[in-house]
Amino acid sequence: MRIAGYILIVLGVASLAAHLFGVSFLNGGLLLASVLGAPILGGLLLFIHRFLGQPPGIDNNHIFQRSLSARGVVGLLVAVALTGLYVVIYLGEELRIGAPTEARLELDRDGTILSATGALAPELAHFCEGCTGERWWEQTRYDRLFVHNSGFGQTVAAFLESPRENATGSFWGSYVYRVSATAGTENRAIVRIQRQDTAHHFFSRNVYPLLDPASGVISGKPADRWFFYGSLYTIAVLLFGVRMLLKYRHSRYQMIRTASVMFFQLGFAYMIPNLLKLFKQPEFYFSYFWPLKPEYLYPSTWIGFLDQAGPGVYFVCFAAGMTFIATPTLTFFFGKRWYCSWVCGCGGLAETMGDPFRQLSDKSLKAWQAERWIIHGVLVLITLVTLLLWTNSLLGGELLGRLSDSFSKAYGLYIGAIFSGVIGVGFYPIMGSRVWCRFGCPMAAILGILQKWFSRFRITTNGGQCISCGNCSTYCEMGIDVRWYAQRGQNIIRASCVGCGICSAVCPRGVLNLENGSVFDRYNTPGATVLR
Repeated sequence: MRIAGYILIVLGVASLAAHLFGVSFLNGGLLLASVLGAPILGGLLLFIHRFLGQPPGIDNNHIFQRSLSARGVVGLLVAVALTGLYVVIYLGEELRIGAPTEARLELDRDGTILSATGALAPELAHFCEGCTGERWWEQTRYDRLFVHNSGFGQTVAAFLESPRENATGSFWGSYVYRVSATAGTENRAIVRIQRQDTAHHFFSRNVYPLLDPASGVISGKPADRWFFYGSLYTIAVLLFGVRMLLKYRHSRYQMIRTASVMFFQLGFAYMIPNLLKLFKQPEFYFSYFWPLKPEYLYPSTWIGFLDQAGPGVYFVCFAAGMTFIATPTLTFFFGKRWYCSWVCGCGGLAETMGDPFRQLSDKSLKAWQAERWIIHGVLVLITLVTLLLWTNSLLGGELLGRLSDSFSKAYGLYIGAIFSGVIGVGFYPIMGSRVWCRFGCPMAAILGILQKWFSRFRITTNGGQCISCGNCSTYCEMGIDVRWYAQRGQNIIRASCVGCGICSAVCPRGVLNLENGSVFDRYNTPGATVLR
């Protein structure tokens, strides 16, 4: 079974390589089955062989010796692959690859194209309005080129108006185009156009279309990068969720919790948003809300939803209700675990695909100090951005003017893309599985504040049974020194605790219990209700 699993994974990688190099004989559903289906089946066979071949119980044997889970070569390669994937998805339009192709245009001073040479010249006919034939440039002005992109026309126009100075500029489509103009002879100008491929365009041509059969059925549209990303993300949660179910099959709490994150990721974060697009409705993610999904509380988003009436009004009410009513209420009764370990897609990936890396979290005092400053700083930042946008909207744009979108875009790029994605997931094999949840997630920050001061949830300890083995601290993905509390018999009430329950699961003596009790007497209460 193990060998068959590896063969299927290699088959999937080989199918993808053959497709990228243009030598694949498969297409459509068969190609999708070989590229994705074979590795998924192979992974399932490996997990079944690994965990069902032994009695139920925690098995972390050799976890500090394996290259994947101990920051070895395999782990570093996985980190590079994950980081690279996120860079391509989020920043692929800016990532240039390959050698540039050039065209050289000779222009009269009035902008008429006199000649076009270079390898790129024949392809420019596709971007010229009304141009046909091999000599498409005859009797054509520059402003008929790239008529739907002002970057080209503005650059050339600037040079023609001031011919003594060079003009350069760039504009983006699927490729990156760079245009430069210099003075020629006999009252003529030379315009050079360089085209360079981008990682986004390469993936749009060769990778994203692999999922067209699935995307056509689910969303009614060809696959784009966000469908591709959402599909891979969901597959990872489901596939490694099966691994969690097999590994922790002796623990009822872990089984139910894992099934919950799989359900919410598949249903609420993948199927429902795509089905909404299929039925021509606005896309909406019911498992994310402010401040993790900050745009759901931006005035521009609310205006857009309200303009569509019908479901848009419901989306606004749902987003506001979950933020201001459901979040504090559920956190009061269950702690932050109701979201971070049972619903959230970020937590779902961390708890499933990130399970082999949970022991890599930093338990040092410096890490805890950095954690408090960074995560609460992000919460303050997104709160200020949201308040600024609403204030600006109420003042009719007089406060920020054209800068109103810059704040939200900057936050989305540096926090929403780079921090949560590139670092948060890409660094699993280096810093553990909860980098984003621990250091950057504003939702975790606000839930942590509520959990610390206004929640019935706590982890109780039976210090008399503790043997100081340290398993609880070792496998705490949030970097909490659980053993310190257990040795002293103190209840654990930490803002960062996501209530995953792994500390209790790995304890050989049953020292730790996840419990609910009175909010006024949370420290060492003997009569609390045990939830295991």
